[in-house]
Amino acid sequence: MTSQHYKSNSLIDLSWTLSELVSDQWLDQETANQIATAPRGKEQALWHPLQKIAEAKAKRETLPAIDLTLEVLTEWLAEKADLPVYYIDPLKIDVASVTSVMSYQYAERHQILAVEVTEDEILIASAQPFYTEWEQGLRQVVRNKTFKRVFANPADIHRYSIEFYNLSKSVQGATGKQEASSKVTNFEQLLELKDIKSADANDQHIVNIVDWLLQYSFDQRASDIHMEPRRDKGKIRFRIDGVLHDVYEMPAVVLSAVTSRIKILGRMNVAEKRKPQDGRLKTKTPSGEEVELRLSTLPTAFGEKMVMRIFDPDVLVRSFTELGLTKDDYIFWQEMVTKANGIVLVTGPTGSGKTTTLYSTLKQIATSEVNVCTVEDPIEMVEPSFNQMQVLASMDLTFSTGLKALLRQDPDIIMVGEIRDLETAEMAVQAALTGHLVISTLHTNDAASAVTRLEDLGVAPYLISATLNGVMAQRLVRTLCPHCKVSEEIPDDVWSMLTSPWKAKKPKKSYQPKGCLECRETGYLGRVGIYEIMRTTHTVKEAISSGVSLEELRKMIYRQGTRNLRLSGARKVGAGLTTAEEVLRVTPAVVI
Repeated sequence: MTSQHYKSNSLIDLSWTLSELVSDQWLDQETANQIATAPRGKEQALWHPLQKIAEAKAKRETLPAIDLTLEVLTEWLAEKADLPVYYIDPLKIDVASVTSVMSYQYAERHQILAVEVTEDEILIASAQPFYTEWEQGLRQVVRNKTFKRVFANPADIHRYSIEFYNLSKSVQGATGKQEASSKVTNFEQLLELKDIKSADANDQHIVNIVDWLLQYSFDQRASDIHMEPRRDKGKIRFRIDGVLHDVYEMPAVVLSAVTSRIKILGRMNVAEKRKPQDGRLKTKTPSGEEVELRLSTLPTAFGEKMVMRIFDPDVLVRSFTELGLTKDDYIFWQEMVTKANGIVLVTGPTGSGKTTTLYSTLKQIATSEVNVCTVEDPIEMVEPSFNQMQVLASMDLTFSTGLKALLRQDPDIIMVGEIRDLETAEMAVQAALTGHLVISTLHTNDAASAVTRLEDLGVAPYLISATLNGVMAQRLVRTLCPHCKVSEEIPDDVWSMLTSPWKAKKPKKSYQPKGCLECRETGYLGRVGIYEIMRTTHTVKEAISSGVSLEELRKMIYRQGTRNLRLSGARKVGAGLTTAEEVLRVTPAVVI
């Protein structure tokens, strides 16, 4: 209900806000007095009244279990002003549109921000729910559109006003300079080698855009940044929890300069745009943690596409429980990787978490008593406790030649980034036979398929049998947001698809995604691994040596207790971590 004793078209202050909270029995008078007289610095003095109250970390008088956070106070004031609450999701904001509605100075002066622009209406988020003086001035500039007011978190309005307008200003500034000196590099001009001068790439506007892009990706928990050129507009997308989200569109010439700037930082050849290139970059998160980024460019019809893979600095310190391994999985995995010799394989498609598993494992077993060497393409994360070598095809340094060189380096444990060909496979087998532990990856759908993949490459079955310690197939599934997941029974047919051909009991309780602020209305927050571990017991080794078929090998390992990926995922569903639909989305059907 709108406050009866507050003037329309006025700015609220701390005194009025505290008085209303006391009147509504949200605060006692003593606490209100303490907040009113608390000393504040120069910057804090400029805060919105709700921010000053939230800083005190007070409890609601009639319901002490509720903290008076900025979010809670925002909802209280919105209800008082009879306005809907709007939660600003920067991934869903069309920055170019909202910043064109009004100037930054006007938005900041009136504590407002345009958040949605359609053909007929502009949605304006305000931090002052009773203040409407800005409407008259805005109507003189923006005609033929209606305004709809909403109330939003004052801190968000202030923060995103700065971010959106700074980004828009940088893009506009860069557009003017780039258009004067560069043309769009589309497929009609692809054969021309155009050198964007480093002065353009180092222009302050471009520097600002790159800084924003990297920091923003860290804030949004992105694992990959995609920069995709088109004929007129360039698109930026983030991969978050395995799903791509559109983030921003900018003129193609600006995106080209941003790409050049990142190539300079990654020590890549800025002039070369016709060949794919790889590079790496180290930067810092807003909290000061160092982050590795792997850069990759690809020539496309309208210019260079760049993908930046972001490596989480916490990966190497995560426990296997955090990665999603159950107690049994962990015991089996440890049994495989702590043997003195043999081959251990991790399988799965790109983006299934294989690198994380390998690095976490190596970090754990890389003691001062052993020599751990890796040959990678490229080196994903630099780790001081390993001796890492990068494949360089231009210098004839391949996985197989690198592995051959490593064998003369007195290694105990060797990690090969990927077994791609017979020569590398044979070198891995040779290393395992001569007393080394080799850990590597393969691209197969499940654990048993790794055996047939090695056979397809040309490795003799008896050699696979003699050297293979075990195989772990894995996938990553999105985990349900703990803040908003809702209880809902799994349909019988869906559970049957998930656990067939086994007769697993359906859990009494399961959950579905709902969507909230914490998870950006997706219902999912983070990812966890699901695993299928094939142990090469004496029976399995004999079967491999005799040339058993893939179907028979699957039946054998399942009879011995191996849980396939879907059944492993079903346990995560039963634990309330994810949904059956999510597991079915990322796992192959069981064929036995």
